[in-house]
Amino acid sequence: MTVLGITGFIIYDASLKNHFKNAFFIGAALNASEIEEKNPTESSFITAQFNSITPENIMKCEVIHPGWNEYHFDLADKYVDYGMKHQMFIVGHTLIWHSQLSAFVKNIKSRDSLLLFMTNHINTVAGRYSGKVNSWDVVNEALNEDGTLRHSVFLEKLGEDYIRRAFELAAKAAPNTELYYNDYNIEQPKKRAGVVALVKKLRAGGTRIDGIGIQGHWSIQGPPLKDIENSILEYSALGLKISFTELDLTCLPNPWDLKGSDVNQNFEGSPFMNPYPNGLPDSMQIKLAGCYEDLFKLLIKYRDKIERVTFWGVNDGQSWLNNWPIKGRTNYPLLFDRNFKPKPAFEKVIELKTTQ
Repeated sequence: MTVLGITGFIIYDASLKNHFKNAFFIGAALNASEIEEKNPTESSFITAQFNSITPENIMKCEVIHPGWNEYHFDLADKYVDYGMKHQMFIVGHTLIWHSQLSAFVKNIKSRDSLLLFMTNHINTVAGRYSGKVNSWDVVNEALNEDGTLRHSVFLEKLGEDYIRRAFELAAKAAPNTELYYNDYNIEQPKKRAGVVALVKKLRAGGTRIDGIGIQGHWSIQGPPLKDIENSILEYSALGLKISFTELDLTCLPNPWDLKGSDVNQNFEGSPFMNPYPNGLPDSMQIKLAGCYEDLFKLLIKYRDKIERVTFWGVNDGQSWLNNWPIKGRTNYPLLFDRNFKPKPAFEKVIELKTTQ
């Protein structure tokens, strides 16, 4: 591949967004520094590779709405301006989520007060960016692994009807924006069945939902390709758009895979849990590349049903998986290394044909 000379980074002439332009949007989750374009060469890299963006944290409740009548729009405004300036597909993430809630929301006691919060929050945030944000993750991670509704402050005080209310408020506040339900493991049969039942119930009552976001936090042990394929077919059969919204493949052991071990043990100092502190071995690079190649072959096969594929981060060094579920590890889950250099996984993906 030909190297293009941009000081401070190695940038190749191959571009994800150009390669997949006739298949689906290719996105990345951006942190605050990237949104503010503090490093121009970094920004050049992002805009060369991606044509869709999602904010990692700055639109979540605890950041954008920290007090009852207090909103912090500075970073969110910059994020939307960034996407519009670079003509990108802009994702809003997320309106209603049980996690990363502001403290005042957790302390709300009454049903009416929580409903008022939800109404004000969606009207204010989604309404502010109506006509600018292309797609909202309206409700995030509302299901348990068996497909039942997760216990949360919203379910406890508002009942299962809170999901319908959230989508209807979002549809009114941002009428020309796509409305998504976003969750992890919803390619798995039981949780997938819960999503299907949720969508059918919403639509039966006349509530608009446009798409499903499959997060895609998988492993180098191999994405569950058959389950992913079945999910694409089942969700698209409902007339839904499908996006893979938070894609990464961890290269490290998961503490929950340790049979008989307490996940609360201190694994930080364990060489077993952090096996590659100085770099990913060639054998693992090859394995990661093969996983990404197999996954993207499947995504290309169903490109007519997929709107967007978004990586949860730009390069390995910025991935949340360096600190979750164990802090201080060195992970390698994305297509670009810590110096923004394309990895073998990138090369395998970029070599795939995107048309039949």
